[in-house]
Amino acid sequence: MRLAAKQDILKIQEENRKSFNSKRKEAHKYRIGDVVAIKRTQFATQGKFKSKFLGPYKITAVRAHDRYDVEKLGNVEGPYATSTAADFMKPWAAPVDHYDDSSEEAETVNIIKK
Repeated sequence: MRLAAKQDILKIQEENRKSFNSKRKEAHKYRIGDVVAIKRTQFATQGKFKSKFLGPYKITAVRAHDRYDVEKLGNVEGPYATSTAADFMKPWAAPVDHYDDSSEEAETVNIIKK
């Protein structure tokens, strides 16, 4: 009786897994040096009027399971360095010319834009 119950549970778990994964899309893959915006996860007063994303941030390291270490570019709101998941990031759309970053990655971004 226990063996039959265990098989039924495994069968239902597999069906649930297939149903969940059928609607899930693959996470966007970022590379070191990409410029991104990260989602604001800590909300405070007046949060209704603040932007939902912070940035720009530069990706400094790629970790396992679609997680990334990021570092702030310029003097903008948010933590200087943090780690975040690909679910809470999106590519930075605005030009990054006016931020104080004289590294090779910033020059590469400028070359690509031209």
